[in-house]
Amino acid sequence: MWLHVTHLFQNIGRHCTLQINNWVKTKMGFARYHFMFHSRSLVLTPCPRIEEKNVSPDKIDLDIWKTVMKENATETPDPLSSEDSGDSFLAATRELVQMWQLAGKTVPENITDEQLRTVQELATKSAKKKFLKYLAIKEGKKKARKEKQKSKQETANILQKEVKNEERVELKNTFLLQIWQRTFDVMYSWRTAQSMVFGQPLVFDMSYENYMNRREMENTVSQLLECEGCNRRSLDPFHLHFCNLDLHGGYNKEFLKRYGDAWDNLLITATDKPYIDIFPKDKLVYLTADSPFVLNTFQHDKVYIIGSLVDKSLQTGLSHANAKRLKLATARLPLDEYLKWNCGAKNLTLNQMINILLTVKETGSWQEALKYVPTRKHDGLLSVPLEQRYWSRMKKQRNNFEEKKRARWQKST
Repeated sequence: MWLHVTHLFQNIGRHCTLQINNWVKTKMGFARYHFMFHSRSLVLTPCPRIEEKNVSPDKIDLDIWKTVMKENATETPDPLSSEDSGDSFLAATRELVQMWQLAGKTVPENITDEQLRTVQELATKSAKKKFLKYLAIKEGKKKARKEKQKSKQETANILQKEVKNEERVELKNTFLLQIWQRTFDVMYSWRTAQSMVFGQPLVFDMSYENYMNRREMENTVSQLLECEGCNRRSLDPFHLHFCNLDLHGGYNKEFLKRYGDAWDNLLITATDKPYIDIFPKDKLVYLTADSPFVLNTFQHDKVYIIGSLVDKSLQTGLSHANAKRLKLATARLPLDEYLKWNCGAKNLTLNQMINILLTVKETGSWQEALKYVPTRKHDGLLSVPLEQRYWSRMKKQRNNFEEKKRARWQKST
């Protein structure tokens, strides 16, 4: 009954609205009626209209309702997997690099997926352009080096052909057998293996990864590679320790990239343990330019620590603060005592540091060891070291005091 009543009221409402609309058209005109806001009437009904499925209004079939909702529902696209999304991002980054190349920007011609991921991780557009410019300059230097080697090889081949064409053949001196490079490699490896058992340890602190950007970290790894080569070729090498090395960090990834399969066979000790857990604290000496104490004599029973840090922004006091926090002894190289220092910070590169330590370990002479300091930073060695001048001045003052005292005593007697 109530259903019929509601349908009746609906019909009455529709009829009334039509009559009102016709009256407005005749009285106000069609033009003014066209710009009037249309209103919609809302009528509440006790049940939905489902005449399309021929179902009685008193009872709703849930199965039919589910099928209708499934038919009307839109199909949602399947989400992309992480690999597909990563490939699409790499493709987009590659297209961006190609677009900048067509626009005349300084970008490399060939770029790897790893370099594209690095570009993708950079936050700003200027950082991406700087990194691509760095890669382009690096690629240009590599091409120039290859062309130079190719021209040298062509020149050598031409000279060899000219020698062959000559009638006279020069005899070679075969008195001494040729020493191959692999023989030297075996000798260097044997010395390094002995140093791992009997040699003096030298620690590189690898805990400064978070204080450097990507380019500074790559420069640090390059210097560490040079340190390993210089130590391997020396007469009395150190036993190198890379402590605080994060096995999942940027340092380890860069080492694996540079060394490849040779990283596992390298004659060094790389560990994620701190050096204070490996060596006794009283044997550790942290070498830092901010230390107030001078390393006057090299001690063979100490374990010296070098911070693996290439910091172009010059965050002074970083390694010194780390040593003070761990309550370790610190020392600095006697640069002011032996060199006429001009200007600039007294921070040296890692390969310069290990060359200085190797030389002073073998010879015991700071004058000989400090020759590895770049000449642009100083005006040469002092004629007499500062410490020696200080002690000579003190000795002279003591002698003068004793002479005056002897003279007064003679006058009194």
